[in-house]
Amino acid sequence: MTEYGRGPGSEPWHPEDPLYGDQGWGGEQPAHGQSQYGGQQQPYAQDPYAQQQGPYQQDPYQQQQQPHDPYAQQQQQDPYAQQQAQYQQQQGYGGQQDPYAQQPPYNGGWDTGQQAAMPYEGQPVAAYGYGETNDYYGTPEAYPPPQPPGRREAAPAPDRAPDPEPNPDWDPEAQPEETHPFFTGVDEDGRKGGKDDDYDEDDDSRESRRGDGGGERRGKGKKKKGRSGCACLVVSLVLVGGLGGVGYVGYSFYKDKFGAAPDYAGSGSGSVEVEIPKGAYGYDIGNILKKAGVVKSVDAFVSAQNENPKGKSIQAGVYLLHSEMSASEAVKMMVDPKSQNLLVIPEGTRNSVVYAMVDKRLSLTKGTTESVAKSKKSDLGLPDWASKSKDIKDPLEGFLYPAAYPVTKETKPETLLKKMVSRSNEEYDKLDLAGAAKKHNLNGPWEMLTAASLVQAEGKTHDDFRKMAEVIYNRLKPTNTETNQYLQFDSSFNYLNKQSKINITLEEIRKNKDPYNTYTRQGLTPGPIGNPGNEALAAALNPTKDGWIYFVATDGERKTEFAKTYKEFLKLKEKFDALD
Repeated sequence: MTEYGRGPGSEPWHPEDPLYGDQGWGGEQPAHGQSQYGGQQQPYAQDPYAQQQGPYQQDPYQQQQQPHDPYAQQQQQDPYAQQQAQYQQQQGYGGQQDPYAQQPPYNGGWDTGQQAAMPYEGQPVAAYGYGETNDYYGTPEAYPPPQPPGRREAAPAPDRAPDPEPNPDWDPEAQPEETHPFFTGVDEDGRKGGKDDDYDEDDDSRESRRGDGGGERRGKGKKKKGRSGCACLVVSLVLVGGLGGVGYVGYSFYKDKFGAAPDYAGSGSGSVEVEIPKGAYGYDIGNILKKAGVVKSVDAFVSAQNENPKGKSIQAGVYLLHSEMSASEAVKMMVDPKSQNLLVIPEGTRNSVVYAMVDKRLSLTKGTTESVAKSKKSDLGLPDWASKSKDIKDPLEGFLYPAAYPVTKETKPETLLKKMVSRSNEEYDKLDLAGAAKKHNLNGPWEMLTAASLVQAEGKTHDDFRKMAEVIYNRLKPTNTETNQYLQFDSSFNYLNKQSKINITLEEIRKNKDPYNTYTRQGLTPGPIGNPGNEALAAALNPTKDGWIYFVATDGERKTEFAKTYKEFLKLKEKFDALD
């Protein structure tokens, strides 16, 4: 195989091969033998290959390629070869043939069917640079020079108007921008601006005169007002409105979650009576105060309650507050007992004292509440186990439970009494009065309540209550030979006489034979002598078991001492008598 021969194996590139070297497609590097100055060709006089090749009859390509060239038949049918052969005859070249005539044309890679650097078959020698030749690409009849793949365009149809001049700034790599007729102002028929009020009949007539080819240039004349301006305005208004709504919602959410709650300033004015029911807590109390016009918002009150160390101690009751006061001032007043409009019933208070307190609080005539209690006793909710004995001084005694009760200006005595009886039933239901009575040999819950009222009246401290309960149960025993089942309590005699005395003469006691006089009557009093509290009730249910049977208030007031025998009792009595 020669240097430029073509054999069955890989073959070297001929220097005149279009792909020889880096010829690229920037349009700057021409193929071998071509000029880079447009249509002007340089002669091949300085071509080194022209000197080396010698006579064309000795070209090795001609000898080797004829028997093996598969493109021989294609070259004979090449229309370009026939056209160039005719052109050679017209120019007077006669039968002179190109030694490369047998070489097949090379496809330059652009799919144009043209050889990049090699001439067509049958082209005269002058085309190779050995004589003058015309620029076949410069005549109107010739085919245009090949273009790179990115710039190729289809040839215009014969019956079609030529396309406009190409844009020199056109970038083949740039992607076309997608548009929509709504924003570009182009309607479905291709008319810019749509069918608006600025429709120009002259433009329409000019388009009709252009024929079919004028549709592509339609709309390049006078600019018309289209829907684009209105569309942009509508979209802008929608966006502004949407942003405004989102902003408002965000601002409201921020204020609700992170901003300060609405609140009044100062301590307010006027007087507002507010009742807080049992079981009400932060938000419940805040809602009540807001409805009454005391605070401006529930959140402000809850926040102030959490900030105040005593805020959680607000209890049920009636409070005298001010109108439109700050939440912090409202909480401060509510934790102060002085601001609470409550009727407080102390433990052990007799019913006669309770009635007088209600009359005073409600500005009623003295005796009004006691009269209501007697006339409506069956309507106040007493339990079934309450005694109906004719010896009972007051059927409601022991059922006006000691606690704090809210009172307003509109409260009625009957309503307040019902609340007290209801509260006592609630507390007594928590205790097993019947079981405790059986345990201590008493006749049911009624006697158990009566014993608790005596414990409350005679005892002074918590420790006294349990010892006092044991004294009662020991003296009531049938086997008691010390007192023979007489309780001998001064408290019962004082209850009978609606008094509170310590020094009671023996003569005074013996003259009174009333069932409530425990000096002259054995056993318990017919009914409770007061309203026992929680501690007295607990002590009555669980007394001591030390054998106490006597007691004496040795200081005359608060100090109570207990004894197990009568001898010890006499010593304690001497201490008491020494006070005189």
